[in-house]
Amino acid sequence: MLFNSLDFAIFLPIVFILYWFVFNKQIKTQNILIVLASYVFYGWWDWRFLSLILFSTIIDYLVGLKMSEQQNKKKRKALLWISILVNLGFLGFFKYYNFFLDNFITAFSFFGTEINARSLNIILPVGISFYTFQTLSYSMDVYRKKLEPTKDFIAFAAFVSFFPQLVAGPIERATNLLPQFYKRRRFEYNKAVDGLRQILWGLFKKVVIADNCAEFANIIFNNSDTYSGSTLVLGAVFFAFQIYGDFSGYSDIAIGTSRLFGFNLKQNFAFPYFSRDMAEFWRRWHISLSTWFRDYLYIPLGGSRGSKTKVIRNVFIIFLVSGFWHGANWTFIVWGALNALYFLPLLLSNKNRHHIDIVAKGAILPTLQESFKILITFGLTTLAWVFFRAENITHAWSYLSNIASKSLFTIPEIRPTYIFLLLIFFLVIEWKGRESLYALEHMGLKWKKPYRYAFYYLLLFIIFWYSRNEQEFIYFQF
Repeated sequence: MLFNSLDFAIFLPIVFILYWFVFNKQIKTQNILIVLASYVFYGWWDWRFLSLILFSTIIDYLVGLKMSEQQNKKKRKALLWISILVNLGFLGFFKYYNFFLDNFITAFSFFGTEINARSLNIILPVGISFYTFQTLSYSMDVYRKKLEPTKDFIAFAAFVSFFPQLVAGPIERATNLLPQFYKRRRFEYNKAVDGLRQILWGLFKKVVIADNCAEFANIIFNNSDTYSGSTLVLGAVFFAFQIYGDFSGYSDIAIGTSRLFGFNLKQNFAFPYFSRDMAEFWRRWHISLSTWFRDYLYIPLGGSRGSKTKVIRNVFIIFLVSGFWHGANWTFIVWGALNALYFLPLLLSNKNRHHIDIVAKGAILPTLQESFKILITFGLTTLAWVFFRAENITHAWSYLSNIASKSLFTIPEIRPTYIFLLLIFFLVIEWKGRESLYALEHMGLKWKKPYRYAFYYLLLFIIFWYSRNEQEFIYFQF
């Protein structure tokens, strides 16, 4: 079920009314409703894959209970490996089986040995990368004794399948979200209104910015050999805003929807395109995934401690795995490697934490130096996005080669004026709200009511005016 669909527009009010007016007497009945609603939400796409979520839920719940009963470190580690192998086994089969098989066949063909093996027609379950990592973090935290295992199966099932963030995050930690299912939730009007504002802004990002940029990004990338270098640059910029609007828009809708039901999810994007270097960018982009890899992979490998050789190794591992997490294609691995190359000089020179606060905090505009740094960082990020968007490595190199030609200095063939205006409007609002958790959090609260509501209705009008047919979110494929 898509957030930007009529189905969800009907589904959400029904669940909201049942949650607060019918099942509001007990915590357990509310949690049962959340599980049922979440399974309906996910099963709307393909009910057959509900068995994967249920099986993963049961395994990790039982593993957690058994670990609490077991003091022997080796046996605890064996239980952890059961959780890891089951979850990553599902992820590996559905997402990477054909990738490894095809590359295995290609490698042997290179040495003159032909292997007869057929790829499988495997459907990738929506959101499997997200809920797999969410349940894994629970097992790992229980193993590390950072979290007491739950004995409430319904609460745990609700944590794993919580519909607002089930298919595209944020990837929540059990230490933050699971305890919220134990507590009685009370309806808070201000919290709900704040959630609606965040949903509104998320829809604007997705429907207006992402989907309209996608229309031209797709045209340019799909016909890259026929366009000038300047047009290809424009296509890369359109994709940069498409993926940001699409993914951060989903996160905003997920977080806002959660607030309607009395839950608090962690911020997943913190205005990354206003970053002044790549280290700051990765602290602000897809925060839930970046911190997951930091806590469960980078730090256990040694992090930034040890020799420079180990530090370089650890950085490349985390970025390559992050790239591979996004998809079974060499383009994602190259994208990860390129970002590792961006990040390493900052880490090795101890400049990776120079920009902790948001840019131009308390000021109206950034300084010229800050503006230059933002443009350079955005340029490097957009360059890497070409590999992320390209169909394969050959397509990416061809795209970049055509940019680096004399036609780079010509006028682009595609110049959608309305998109430029929408992007300017979007960036102004994002800039003004950059010190908040999301752009509209505090915007307009001190305005007179007629002006505030006029602004909200303007956003709604733009959403309906520029809406396309229901478009899936990019990260559904991951």
